[in-house]
Amino acid sequence: MEKMLRAVQKPGRYVGGERGAVIKDKQDVDLRFAFCFPDVYEIGMSHLGLKILYYIINSEPGMWCERAFAPWFDMRDQMIANSVPLCALESGDPLTDFDVVGFTLQYEMSYTNVAMMLDLAGIPLFANDRVDTFPLIVGGGPCACNPEPVADFFDIFVLGEAEEVIVELGKLIIKCKAAGYGKKRILTESSKIKGIYVPSLYSVKYSDDGTVKDIKPTKGAGSVEKRLITNFNDVPYPENVVVPLIETVHDRANVEVLRGCIRGCRFCQAGFIYRPFREKDVETLSCQAKELCDATGYEELSLVSLSTGDYTRIEELLDELLDWTGQKKISLSLPSLRIDSMSKKMADEITRVRKSGLTFAPEAGTQRLRDVINKNVTDKEILDGCSAAFAAGYTNVKLYFMIGLPTETDGDIIGIAELAQRIVDLYYSMPNKPKGRSVKVTVSCSCFVPKPFTPFQFAAQNSVGEFSRKQKLLLDSITTKKVTVNWHDAATSFIEAALARGDRRLSAVIREVYSDGGVFDSWDEGFSFERWKRAFERCGLDPEFYACRERTFDEVNPWDVLDYGLDKQFLISEYKKASAQKTTPNCALKCAACGIAKVMGGKCSVKR
Repeated sequence: MEKMLRAVQKPGRYVGGERGAVIKDKQDVDLRFAFCFPDVYEIGMSHLGLKILYYIINSEPGMWCERAFAPWFDMRDQMIANSVPLCALESGDPLTDFDVVGFTLQYEMSYTNVAMMLDLAGIPLFANDRVDTFPLIVGGGPCACNPEPVADFFDIFVLGEAEEVIVELGKLIIKCKAAGYGKKRILTESSKIKGIYVPSLYSVKYSDDGTVKDIKPTKGAGSVEKRLITNFNDVPYPENVVVPLIETVHDRANVEVLRGCIRGCRFCQAGFIYRPFREKDVETLSCQAKELCDATGYEELSLVSLSTGDYTRIEELLDELLDWTGQKKISLSLPSLRIDSMSKKMADEITRVRKSGLTFAPEAGTQRLRDVINKNVTDKEILDGCSAAFAAGYTNVKLYFMIGLPTETDGDIIGIAELAQRIVDLYYSMPNKPKGRSVKVTVSCSCFVPKPFTPFQFAAQNSVGEFSRKQKLLLDSITTKKVTVNWHDAATSFIEAALARGDRRLSAVIREVYSDGGVFDSWDEGFSFERWKRAFERCGLDPEFYACRERTFDEVNPWDVLDYGLDKQFLISEYKKASAQKTTPNCALKCAACGIAKVMGGKCSVKR
């Protein structure tokens, strides 16, 4: 290991031994769980879900959760050259020694890294080649809402929120192994737990046109309902976390203030699959934040959610936190603020410790297109939010937009440039702007990707060529150096869309890409569009069939056997309203009857 570490760029990724890491005696453990993050250490150690589940599993007597991350190219090559398998950081044991190897699937472009990590561990990629062998390969996270493109790799998927179900699954495995049950029996028993999807218990047939004909259970299984934490205020939360040895992407303490979203932006998968909206008390959040900061020594605290500004007691929470964070010189960040929630008071509050740039997401450059996507933010609210930020001393504003949204025109693209220019003009028109400081507006544009369980799951994605044309149009429309434009690679987004709405046949494509040398496809250093095109061609499939095809409302989708609490008719209705440029009020104003209430026992009220 020492020889290998001398040969890699960042050995701190692989040594373990961090403060807060949990070490247990293997003789006292009945279930060993390897939590695998299919990206580099710096990204994985920034992920809040890993920290929560690591804490919860390790709090259970008889269970030990350890961590493993995708080795970067240099370490991967060293492992192969020296015949060293992928091991967990805590014990240094290979993943084949574990009962469960669990992957969090945060991004479709990390699927080839799942293949790499299994291969490096000496675990066959396809479940059919692991019929009677352990460990069980378990997947979860947002991409599990359509797990079909990687269904052949996994034994089990956890749908929805894992805090409770992961412990139930662990206890079941312990019980089944003690009873001498084989793997098939364990999978059948696991499928009886709410929120557990076992893909091998379902058969898929396809029509002549390539669409899914039907998905049928082979044994007593049926539609699988997601798991949901109903009492979010009392959900277990780590009092301490592992403190990385090297700098990570989000090197700070995080507290999750709320879960879900009231807004209903029609492109946003997280906003729909994490419904309903639930929040914690101010007192709970302050206590959790203090414990984390005291235990870890972090000097930055972040309030994490899909939209922190929607927290009903946000100003009270800021007052509570700033009372002690200011004394301890701990900076406070709110990374998920809607621009229409930015008031002068809030801007002043969050700059009491440190001023930095602010990030907002108008998503579209014109009011027409914002109505299509149900953003429910007006030009006036955007400018008022920026005005409040400027008045509080901010001079750097980052704006997130999407290109390729349904019904988009060239006028909508030009509207992004015009809106950015109006914000620049607003800054220089303010009488109380900071002296001697110029404004900087960064426009960051991603490519629209249609995602399952959203109203836009039916929409066609733009072609790579059309994305490129629109990106050039936007760049040509910028007339000032005060505005900087960044954009996402269109080819990557195209493959992401194919995987997002893909079916079980894509497991062969992913294996083909990996066999051709494809890993770290979410990184420029790893992604190869030509490699993906070759893989699709070799498997007799067309990525445009998955990404660029408008879907009919009666088509059977690969994910239709999974129940995330959303009625398909609601999604259809929202898609039709988008075409008519009609908006839907947020959940705090009026219930949209999305269907999630049935998961909550018929009640889904958002208090305001």
